[in-house]
Amino acid sequence: MLPQALTNAIEALSMLPGVGPRTAERYAYYLFRSNDKISDNIAEALSELHSGVKSCPVTFALIDANEEVSSFYDDPERDKTTVLVVEEPLDIYAIEQTKSYKGTYHVLGGAISPIDGITPEQLHIGELIKRVNDDNVKEVIIATNPSVEGESTALLLEKLLHEQNPNLKLTRLARGLPLGVDLSYADQITLSAALEHRTNL
Repeated sequence: MLPQALTNAIEALSMLPGVGPRTAERYAYYLFRSNDKISDNIAEALSELHSGVKSCPVTFALIDANEEVSSFYDDPERDKTTVLVVEEPLDIYAIEQTKSYKGTYHVLGGAISPIDGITPEQLHIGELIKRVNDDNVKEVIIATNPSVEGESTALLLEKLLHEQNPNLKLTRLARGLPLGVDLSYADQITLSAALEHRTNL
């Protein structure tokens, strides 16, 4: 019963992950009631999304379409002998916000998931192995997500990288209890990781 243009906007917005029909309705109605410039700015940004962004051919981080490689790789301040491996490009920015890492990155493009049809061949594992050799990498930090898929991917990476270079240093991000959280609120997986990776005092 709604005007067709509004219905089209609701249907388009409901395609976004985590946006149900009611949320899509609220978003569409908000945009309709708001200044035209808001809708125009969103439409313009979306229209340039695919043409303005591409993947770095070395790190597979997201870069501007006019860039050759990621600044995370060609910056002389970055240590190319250290590579931190993540599943998705946006994971890089979570690490960068800490301002405590000065190495380079490698984006796998996901994690092994047979249920979703994602096999090792679909990930950027071969490119990682090539980088390790080409850049004389000394340490690879595996920072896959703490999920079944992430753990499976990490184990495969450890196996393949050790086969290629037994002297390569392989590390994982520490897992365990976050600061400020009571034990009673921690989930079983987090507690198990905290116990397994406990440190000496």
